[in-house]
Amino acid sequence: MHGLDLNQFPGGDLVVKGLGDLSNHVYSDEALLVLIAAPRLRALSIEVPSAPEISLPYEHALFNAIEDRNPGGAHAAYNALIGRIVSFTNACEHEGSRP
Repeated sequence: MHGLDLNQFPGGDLVVKGLGDLSNHVYSDEALLVLIAAPRLRALSIEVPSAPEISLPYEHALFNAIEDRNPGGAHAAYNALIGRIVSFTNACEHEGSRP
């Protein structure tokens, strides 16, 4: 994935913001989402900073952060974010499999 603009992929805006936030030790929804997807992102050669300050599982941290702001819509918001990161990794994997 070196040299590619991550913003060209669906959900790339979340990944770019999340990576930036993690680098600055800001644990935004986007940063937590990147931590959730870290194994797949690293497999795509995307460097993901670690966040030992955040308790595992990251999924719980993200859901709790969303629920604090939006108790009635936390499930929908969480699932939408997960869907976007899955779309991002799928698109990147597809791009990487092209000849």
